[in-house]
Amino acid sequence: MAIVVLAFFLSNFIEIRVGPASPERPLGTVEDIEKLAQREDLNVLFILIDTLRAERTSVYGYERPTTPFLNKLAKEGIVFEKQLAQSSWTKCSMASLWTGLYPSRSGITRFEHVLSDEAEMPAETLSKAGFKTTGLFRNGWVEGYFGFDQGFDVYIRPTPTAPPASVRMDNPTIKMGGTDADALDAAEEFLRIHGDEKWFLYLHLMDIHEYLYDQLSAAFGADHPDVYDNSILRTDMILEEFFFSLQQAGYLENTIVVIGSDHGEAFNERGLEGHARAVYRETTNVPLIVSLPFRLDEGIRVNRHTRNVDLWPTLFDLLGLSAPAYTDGESQLPAILAAGRGEEIADESVGIAHLDQTWGSRNQEPAPTVAITEGPYRYVYTDGRNQAPTREELFNSDLDPSELSNVMEADEERTQRLGQVAQEYLEEKPPWNVQPDSLELNEVQLNQLRALGYSIP
Repeated sequence: MAIVVLAFFLSNFIEIRVGPASPERPLGTVEDIEKLAQREDLNVLFILIDTLRAERTSVYGYERPTTPFLNKLAKEGIVFEKQLAQSSWTKCSMASLWTGLYPSRSGITRFEHVLSDEAEMPAETLSKAGFKTTGLFRNGWVEGYFGFDQGFDVYIRPTPTAPPASVRMDNPTIKMGGTDADALDAAEEFLRIHGDEKWFLYLHLMDIHEYLYDQLSAAFGADHPDVYDNSILRTDMILEEFFFSLQQAGYLENTIVVIGSDHGEAFNERGLEGHARAVYRETTNVPLIVSLPFRLDEGIRVNRHTRNVDLWPTLFDLLGLSAPAYTDGESQLPAILAAGRGEEIADESVGIAHLDQTWGSRNQEPAPTVAITEGPYRYVYTDGRNQAPTREELFNSDLDPSELSNVMEADEERTQRLGQVAQEYLEEKPPWNVQPDSLELNEVQLNQLRALGYSIP
């Protein structure tokens, strides 16, 4: 009952504070999705919510109402129900998301790696198409000096401001300043200046990574997983405020909004906490929601396995632009249209998630752990070099939704076949003609990354 009352209060809080709502976006159809590529007035807003696990959002069936606002967007837009991040560590995952390449081919698997200048980043493609491009990030793993600024006219970390006294931060390893409100304030300033132009805006939010919440969002308890849920609710609340300002200014009628994540978070399901340690479902199953310049009478849910490497090929297809030829991803526009028409969608794609377990260490041999997904199956290979013994695991989410029971002995043929896929993948190389040099980080840069809670030598 308390949660219901809180939800009612929050739903009215925005309206009381900022006044009556402006008219909603017009209704659209599947045919209107197909016609988006013909429009010349579209903007793109990409919101990356760091450390957001799909299964902890009510959009994806969680019993707690952690995302009432995102639920509304989902019911009027597109939801990818089985979205796979390509790593459980931000830098590796984001390199794959931006390039459309799996980690072995992006070349970003360790803390000192730098993206190649030969990569054509989405901001570069959009800049060539006439978009004003700006990135506002709060995670040091996507700093410009790692190559993530390619194609952006402006790429900066928002100036941190002191959070109000009501804000609490319950991740004891975090020492960063500011909150996501800084990024959203900077975004509104960007739109004040450039809103009349054709624009692409990237916001990388971090409050959930920092387990940040406040008195209004303290709805679910004080234990570690509860605080995480509180933080999700707070992020949902501030996004509702931000979207209200976009609506009031009239931006939502000509903007494609994408909301995704780089990785999830583990809560001791198999003896592991946090992320950047493994590639099981709890740290690689992420949300992906697309809000269109119009409302769909019935939202579209794409019920097939998709991947973060598919994100930009899909957006480029919606915009009528071409993705780089080297990408490992593929456009999911055909799947979106099929789902919108109630047609069956084949689910035959293979997904890959990859983490080098020694990513933060100097002078150690790579020790990869790789997940290969195929339909309901997830095969996990873990190289035991410098760590525990090498092992293989096979899970079937149809029979075991939490993927905790290893069924490899009952399906040796599939285990062997997917194991071969994993080994062949690990032999792949980046498509670049010249491999970039590793970056020698200075102590200031190292300390910025240590402030995120990571152990960097």
